[in-house]
Amino acid sequence: MALDIQTLEDSYTDSCRRHGVLPNAAILSSLFKAERKKSCHELCSLEILIDDLRDIDFAPLLDICTDLDNSEIEAVDVRTESACVLNGAYALSLMRAIKQKLRVVNLQDLSVGRDFLRDISQRGLACQVLTLKFSHFRKLNLVGEFMHLHTLSLDFSSSLTSFQEECFNCMPRLMCLSMCETRITNLWTTVAALSKLPSLIELRFQYWQCCNDAGISLLSSSGKSDDTADCSLLNKAPFVGELCTETRELTKPNLSAEDPLIRLYSFDENIQSMVEDSSDDSEDDFTNHNHRYWQSDSFSGWNLQLPFQNEFMLQKEDGAESSQGSFSGNIADVSMKYMSCHTSPICYEKHYREFMIASLPNLKILDNLPIRKIDRERASEIVPQHFEYLPYRRKQKQSVVSILQTREIKSSHNKVHTSKSLPSCPSGNSQYFYTRSLSAAKMGSSTWPSLHPLSLSECNLDRSLRPRQFEYHPSDSSLMVFGTLDGEVVVINHENQHVVSYIPSLGAMNSVLGLCWLKKYPSKLIAGSDNGSLKLYNIHQTPKTTTSVYGNSSGVTFDEFDQLTSVHVNASDELFLASGYSRNVALYDINSGKRLQVFTDMHHGHINVVKFANHSPSIFATSSFDHDVKMWDLRQKPIHPCFTASSSRGNVMVCFSPDDQYILASAVDNEVRQLLAVDGRLHLVFDIASTGSSQNYTRSYYMNGRDYIISGSCDEHAVRICCAQTGRRLRDISLEGRSLGSSMFVQSLRGDPFRDFNMSVLAAYMRPGSKSEIVKINLLASVDHTKDDFDEQRPFAFQSMGA
Repeated sequence: MALDIQTLEDSYTDSCRRHGVLPNAAILSSLFKAERKKSCHELCSLEILIDDLRDIDFAPLLDICTDLDNSEIEAVDVRTESACVLNGAYALSLMRAIKQKLRVVNLQDLSVGRDFLRDISQRGLACQVLTLKFSHFRKLNLVGEFMHLHTLSLDFSSSLTSFQEECFNCMPRLMCLSMCETRITNLWTTVAALSKLPSLIELRFQYWQCCNDAGISLLSSSGKSDDTADCSLLNKAPFVGELCTETRELTKPNLSAEDPLIRLYSFDENIQSMVEDSSDDSEDDFTNHNHRYWQSDSFSGWNLQLPFQNEFMLQKEDGAESSQGSFSGNIADVSMKYMSCHTSPICYEKHYREFMIASLPNLKILDNLPIRKIDRERASEIVPQHFEYLPYRRKQKQSVVSILQTREIKSSHNKVHTSKSLPSCPSGNSQYFYTRSLSAAKMGSSTWPSLHPLSLSECNLDRSLRPRQFEYHPSDSSLMVFGTLDGEVVVINHENQHVVSYIPSLGAMNSVLGLCWLKKYPSKLIAGSDNGSLKLYNIHQTPKTTTSVYGNSSGVTFDEFDQLTSVHVNASDELFLASGYSRNVALYDINSGKRLQVFTDMHHGHINVVKFANHSPSIFATSSFDHDVKMWDLRQKPIHPCFTASSSRGNVMVCFSPDDQYILASAVDNEVRQLLAVDGRLHLVFDIASTGSSQNYTRSYYMNGRDYIISGSCDEHAVRICCAQTGRRLRDISLEGRSLGSSMFVQSLRGDPFRDFNMSVLAAYMRPGSKSEIVKINLLASVDHTKDDFDEQRPFAFQSMGA
C-alpha cells in the first residue's frame, strides 16, 4: 500500500529529530501543498525549492526521498528561483534519491561547480524537464542516460560553444531543446549532434518577439504584453509545444488566439494544420547581438522585411514569394516589428533557417516559428544552391570498405580483359574518381575533424617561439618553415614536430612576414622581415637549435625593402619580388643578389601581397588596399597592367591557382572572388557573410589543387571551406582559445599541398601578449575526445564549421 503524505510528513519530522535539526518550514509547506493537490484530484506533485534549503536540511530530506517510490507522491520538481551557492554533492544526492518520480529539474543561476555538471553529463538524470540556464558547459557532452527527458533548456549558457561527438546519444524522447544566447556558431557540428535526437520537434537558438510601434512586446507563447527584452522573456515564454507534466505528442502549440504569430501563420486554419503540413514530406571575440528585427512598413497589412543576417524569407501559403522578400497577409491594421531576442551567433550564418530545416526533417518549430510545408520546399531549393553535402558533389554517404571493394572488383574485371582491350576508367569518371570518393566517405564520417597544434616542447629550444608566418615545403611533404615575431626562421618536420633548422634573429627585433621556398633548390628559401631585411638561407648550412646562435646562418643578404609585407619567387627560381607598405614593388635577381629594379606607383594604395604565377616566370599579380588586383608581365616592362579587377573593399591578398587558370582575390571582411587569369573576368563570388568590420582582414588559399578554397579572417575564429567551381560551402571549422573568454582568430592559413583536405592555420589570441599557434587540421580524421569538457587549461579546442 502506498504511503500517504501524512505518513511522509511524520517520517520527515522523525528524521529531523534523529539528525538534531529543526524541520524546514518550506519542506513542510511543500508536503501540505501536495496533499491539497491530491484532495482536489490534481497531479500530486512535490516541489522542492533549493533556495530554501541549508546543508543541514539535506540529510532528513534524503531519508524521506528514498520512500517516495512507494508513496502517493506522483512527481517531484526540484527548482531554484534565485541565484544561490549550493554544495553540488548534496543536490546530486537529492536528485538521485528521488529516482523515477523526478519530473522537473530547474537549476538556473545555481552555482554548483564543474563536478556537478560532469556527473550529470556522464550519468544522466531520470527527469522529464531539465533547465540548466547560465550553466558553464563549454563543449556539451551529455552522454549519460536521459531516457525520460523531453524538454531541455540551456539558455544563457554563454560559455557553450559546441558539442562533443557523443552528445545526445541517450535522449530518445527529447522533443524540445532551447539554447538561446549561447556561443554556438557551427552549422555542421550542431546538425550532426541534433540529428541523433529522433523525437526532436522544437528547437530554439533565438526568440522572435513581436511588438507594435508603441513599443509593446507581445510574447507569442502567452499573448501577454511585455516591454522588456531581458532574460525574463524566456522564463515567461515556454516552448510553443511545451510539455509540462508528461511526454505526449505535440497537438496544439501554446499560442494565444490573439497573438500576431497565430494570425501571421494561419489565414483559414489554426496553427495545428501548419504543423501537420510540415510533418513527413520534406527533403532531407563574439559580440552579443541581442536584437534583430523585421520592420513592417504597411498599415493595411503585413509586409515583414527580413534581416540580411538570417536570410529568412516568409512566403504566401500558395507558394509565391511576395515582392522584395516580404510577406503579405490580412492580419491586422497595425504596424509591427519582430525582434530577435537572446540570439546565439549561429543564427547570423547565412541561410541558417533553411539549413536547419533541410537538415532536421522531423523539426516542426524553429525559434518559436512553426515550420510550414512551404518553408520546407524553400529550404530544399536553397540549401543545395549554397551548400555542398559531401566533397566532389557526392550525394550519399558511403563506407570506405564498400568503395575499396568496388575498386577491387573493377580492377579484377579489367585484368581479365587486358588481352582484348585496354582497361577503362570507372564508368564515365576521371582517374581521380576513387581518391575523391574515399575523401568524401571519410569526411562524411568525420563531422568533427582532427585539430592538432604543433608542439615544440620536444625540440630543446631555450625560448618560446611566436609564429607569425609559415609555408609548406613545395617538394618535401614533411617540412614547413615559419617565421616568428622575434625575427627567427624555423624549419620544422611537422610530422614528428622536430626542428630541422633554426635561424636566429641577428639584428633588431622584427617580425618575419615574407617566406618563400625555391622550387629547384629545395634547401633554400627567401625570408623577409618588416624592418626591410631580405635574406636567402640554405637550411643545410644552419644549426638545428638555439645553442649555436652565432653559427653560419647569415645567408645571402639583399638590398632592404622598407616596411616589407610580402615576398615571392618566380617559377624558374631566378627572380623574386617584394612588396610592402608602399605603392612600389622591387625585383631582385637571386643568382647575383642584386636588386634589378623598383616598379613605382603600381597602385594608388599600399601593396599588401605580390605573387608570381606558378608556371609563367614573368607573370605576377598584386593586391592593394586601393581595392584593385592587377596582373603584370615583366616582359612588357610593367608600366601598364595586363588587366585590373576591382573589389568593393581593400584587397588583403591574391594568389594563383596551382594550374594558373584562376586568381583568388581576398578583400577586407570576407569579400572573396575568383577571377579568370587570362583576362581578369569575374568567375565566382564566394557567399561569405560580412561582419561589418573594416579591420576584418581576410585571407584565402587553394586546397586540394584548385578544387576547394579555404578562407579565414582576423576578426573571426572560423575557417570556411568552399568548392572552387561552384562556390558552395562544404564545411566550417571554428577555433577556440585555451580558456573561457579567450577568443582566437585566423591570422594566416595554407592548404597542405600533399594531403587532400588537410591544412594548417596560424591562430592567434585576441588577448594581448598571448602566444600564437600553428594548428594542423585533418578533415578526414576524427577528433580525439579524451580531453575534459570543463578543463580551462587545455591547449586547444575546436568546433567544425568550413573555411
